[in-house]
Amino acid sequence: MKYILKEISRLAIPEDRWNLLTDEQIQTEWLGKPPASENEIKAAEDRLGVAFPADYKDFLLIANGFSAPNDIEPGFEPADRVDFLKNIDPFLVEIWNETELDERVDLERSIVVAGIDAEQYFLLVPPLPGAVNWKYLKFANWIPGSIYYENLEAYFRNVLHFMQKHSK
Repeated sequence: MKYILKEISRLAIPEDRWNLLTDEQIQTEWLGKPPASENEIKAAEDRLGVAFPADYKDFLLIANGFSAPNDIEPGFEPADRVDFLKNIDPFLVEIWNETELDERVDLERSIVVAGIDAEQYFLLVPPLPGAVNWKYLKFANWIPGSIYYENLEAYFRNVLHFMQKHSK
């Protein structure tokens, strides 16, 4: 996953048209923050009452936060900022609960790991009782429905593919 994140970072630097990246990010060609410690990850899990999926823990051990590489992808939050969507954006959850769409169940249980204070979120959805697999999804009001991914690496591969296709 680190290679993919490095490639995303490398492609994002020249595309920073709003000058949002720091000098350090530009010089190092790295959008990630310093890695989280095992204790920081455990504290976030304890606070939320979950055990994160292995790939998300691996991500946090690479980068405890990752700046948005473009204006359609969310920036990933440090472990101490992730929280349930119902705590971050209760109105959004309330509105979706009034629908019959499948997303409403996932949104109510989801954890925002990217996009706090942004137009789009990347969410982890804990497994239902008796299930083992987490769900990974990107959600934005401007996207018709949600975009589900097999895992976190699949999401980052998708971001990288988009950036390779659309970079200058």
